[in-house]
Amino acid sequence: MIELHDVALRIGGRRLLDAIDARIARGELVALLGANGAGKTTLLRAIAGLYPLGSGSICLDGSPGAQLGSLERAKRVALVTGDEVLLDALRVRDVVSIGRFPHHRWWQWREQPADENAVDRALAAVRMQDVAERFFSTLSAGERQRVWIALGLAQETPILLLDEPTSHLDVRVAHEILSLLRSLAEGGKSVVCALHDVNEALAYADRIALLGAQTLLAIAPTEAVLAGSLLERAYGIAMEQVRLSDGRLRVFARVPNGSSGGRRSPEPSA
Repeated sequence: MIELHDVALRIGGRRLLDAIDARIARGELVALLGANGAGKTTLLRAIAGLYPLGSGSICLDGSPGAQLGSLERAKRVALVTGDEVLLDALRVRDVVSIGRFPHHRWWQWREQPADENAVDRALAAVRMQDVAERFFSTLSAGERQRVWIALGLAQETPILLLDEPTSHLDVRVAHEILSLLRSLAEGGKSVVCALHDVNEALAYADRIALLGAQTLLAIAPTEAVLAGSLLERAYGIAMEQVRLSDGRLRVFARVPNGSSGGRRSPEPSA
């Protein structure tokens, strides 16, 4: 599980987030929402131990994150981002194999059957096994995103953090990835993913963690977060909710009268 106690994050002396208290259990998928600049990526990096805390503490499976060595932390938490690194000369399978580094001592690197199986499972999970021998540089942006996710899966950690895992993906593939994350949570992982699309969070997450006003405005079951004006406070725009015939709730940014743009798609100003 992940526990955050009175966490504060600062950038260049400026307060970004303050008074963050949250507990994310095993078997739970939490969607991290908030406007651009709200601190979603920084908070994920802090949980992964890649960004220093201004104050407070973060525990991973009961152990203070600050006391974990880099290898032990990498066995507990995987962070999937779209960061560009110099991987273009590698084949897809080699990129995904990077996720296996925490399972080896630095002097012992040689791929074992367990590593091969983990990489195979990860590639199959994101449906990229057919391009395993292609160079990373030949992939589209959406395909690269799926390889990043496979790398995180190959790491085989109980905690999985993802920063905008559906960016650059078409609608079908985005929902395939979110369905995969849903199944991983149901299998016992703690999954936290930053999303832009509120309706993706409604469809797949157990709870929403909503950042705004330099703090955590709420961490609660999805529809509970929609009560009141929390979303409007977080995004700075009026919202409207529509209940579909099958009972699902959809959220849209409300377009002022007289606008020629019509109702926006469900990606409120993030």
